[in-house]
Amino acid sequence: MTRLLTVDLFTTQNPPFEPNPVMPAANDIRRGQVIKFNGEPHLVMETQHRTPGNLRAFVQVKMRNLRYGKALDQRFASTDTIEVLATEKRTLEFSYADRDAFAFIDPDTFDQIELSAELLGDSKHYLTAGGKCDVLFVDDKPLTLELPSTVELKVVESSDGIKGDTASNVQKPAKLETGLVVQVPLFIKEGEIIKVSTEDGSYLGRA
Repeated sequence: MTRLLTVDLFTTQNPPFEPNPVMPAANDIRRGQVIKFNGEPHLVMETQHRTPGNLRAFVQVKMRNLRYGKALDQRFASTDTIEVLATEKRTLEFSYADRDAFAFIDPDTFDQIELSAELLGDSKHYLTAGGKCDVLFVDDKPLTLELPSTVELKVVESSDGIKGDTASNVQKPAKLETGLVVQVPLFIKEGEIIKVSTEDGSYLGRA
């Protein structure tokens, strides 16, 4: 009896097939691209092409590490090759949080995607069920989240203002439904919905 033996060429003798990465010259790098630098993904925020006198031309790149948020300036020779990573921005809806996992739904495909509290950072304080945000995927992996400039959140805890105190600049702390604490005017009461800036967590007014 003859036994037929099948061999998977991609998992035995040969490594898995991977498409060649895009490797343009530094001179062709553009703002908004995500490049790999020192093994980490960096968002290109600004590029400047310079040719100082008799020196070789170079490209000054201002970029931000997408894992840790640190910005830096880096000089590349104009002919240096740089790996550009594949990116995709998708609008997701926040669904729920379970300990350190935050679940989002893709409204187009209905896929559920989980992001960690570590990845979200302070952004988690601005998420409410059904709220939309943009998530940047790098090589098919979610890496950063972009919030709208303002969100509406409910006040769940706040002390009453002092009667007779009408000073417009006097504020009090208020705890919101996500756990975020912001400074609000004395007239804001528990149960009210307020607008909050996602840039600095400041009170912007009643919703």
